[in-house]
Amino acid sequence: MGKRKHLLAVPYISWTIIFSIVPLFIILVYSFCERTPYGDIVFKFTTENYVKFFQPIYLKVLWRSVVLAVSSTMACLLIGYPMAWIIARAGEKARNFMVMLFVLPLWTNFLLRTYAWMGLLRENGFFNQMFMAIGIIRQPLKMLYTDGAVLVGMVYNFLPFMVLPIYSVLVKMDQGHIDAANDLGADPKQTFLKVILPLSFPGIVSGIIMVFMPALSTFIISDLLGGGQTMMLGNLIQNQFLSARNWQFGSAISSVMIVMVLITTLISGKYRGEGSEMLW
Repeated sequence: MGKRKHLLAVPYISWTIIFSIVPLFIILVYSFCERTPYGDIVFKFTTENYVKFFQPIYLKVLWRSVVLAVSSTMACLLIGYPMAWIIARAGEKARNFMVMLFVLPLWTNFLLRTYAWMGLLRENGFFNQMFMAIGIIRQPLKMLYTDGAVLVGMVYNFLPFMVLPIYSVLVKMDQGHIDAANDLGADPKQTFLKVILPLSFPGIVSGIIMVFMPALSTFIISDLLGGGQTMMLGNLIQNQFLSARNWQFGSAISSVMIVMVLITTLISGKYRGEGSEMLW
C-alpha cells in the first residue's frame, strides 16, 4: 500500500520538478551568464548582472515596486478585514451570495477588468464626470497614468485574495470564545484585540502573502493604468526579456524578486501560528 501511494505521487512530483524547479534553475543559471553585443547567451560565470541591478536607477524601480506592493497589501487588509467579518457574521444565504459577489469578478479576464478602470479614471471618464456634475471639481482631474491609478487597480484586482482567506478563518471561529470574553467583562474592543484578531491571524497572514506576491510582480496593471510611466519590477523584467533581449539581466532581476518573495513567505509563515500564542 505504501509503495502504491508513492507511485501515485510520482506524476505530481515530476510536474513540480519539470515546470517549477527546472525553470527556476534555468533562470538562476542565466543570471550568472555573460551577454554578447547581439544578445546571445555566453555560459561564462559573471556577477555583472547583479551588480548592474544595484545601480540607483534600478534600485528606484525596486523601491517603487515595494512601496506600491506594501501599500496595496495594507489597503486590501484595511478594506478586506471588515468585509470578511461582515460576510462571516451574515446568515447562510446572505453569506453565500456575498462570497459569490467576490468570486464573480475573478471569472472575467484580468485584462478586461483593468481596461474597465481605464474608462472609469480617464479625464472624460465616470468619476471625473460625476465629480463635475455634483460640483466638487470644475476641471477634470488627472487620475489615469499615475501611481494612484496603479494602486487602485492593484487593490481592486487583489482584494478577493485578502477577503477570502480571512473569511475562511472567521467563519470557522468558535462563537464560544467570543461569548466567554463577553462573560468575563471584556468590551467589544478588548474582545476584538484579545480574541478575534489573534484567532484570525492565520487568515491575515495568508491574505498578505496572496496579495503581496502578485502585487510585487505585476506588470499589466502598471502598464495600462500607469501608462508606462510607473515602472515596476514586472515591467523591467518584461522589457529585458521581450524588448532589450537581455535575458541574463532579466533573469538576475527575476532571481532577486524570487528571493524577496521567499523571504516574505518565510517571515509570514513564522508568524502564521502567532494567533494561538497571542490568544494564550
